[in-house]
Amino acid sequence: MAIIKVDLQKSYRILNPGATTLVSAKHGDDVNAMAITWAQALDYDKVTIVPHNGSYTRTLIEKSGYFAVQIPTAAQAELVSELGAENNSRFDNADKMKNVEIFYQDDSRVPLIAGCAAWLVCKRIPEPHNEQCYDLFIGEVVAAYADERIFDGGHWLFEKIPDELKTLHYVAGGRYYLDGKAVDTKRTPVSDE
Repeated sequence: MAIIKVDLQKSYRILNPGATTLVSAKHGDDVNAMAITWAQALDYDKVTIVPHNGSYTRTLIEKSGYFAVQIPTAAQAELVSELGAENNSRFDNADKMKNVEIFYQDDSRVPLIAGCAAWLVCKRIPEPHNEQCYDLFIGEVVAAYADERIFDGGHWLFEKIPDELKTLHYVAGGRYYLDGKAVDTKRTPVSDE
């Protein structure tokens, strides 16, 4: 697998399909990650996430000012469920990250979770009212990366990849759906624009 840089003006396309995400953060030597279903592109270079108030990952984001949004694949469904389990808080489970493979890309100090389809490294844009009242965090995307087998030329390649590389969409009760077949229309031809 090769990891490619993604043009920041096209990084919003990584989130546009609405996939379930993993959000990671680090402060000092302390690393954590959590599953977040509510993550969305806000603009070409901005994203929003909703980390639960009092979550360990949120605490690290508040302290460090940085976080990463990852798009996990179907092969990582169990990991996503484990990182998203309410009874698996890092406050209660010091070993939560023990079996999670992380890496760092291009001198960044933000931990990235290996095996994902794409990664967005974000700098927190502090908005105290939104964060306190709605748990809504805004991040400026400062770096974007993708697995070239899954996302290339500014587009997802779902129709060309095996199911285990497709992204997850959480419904409820441990059930996910996968992205699949592309549908192109005459009015919206596929382009890089």
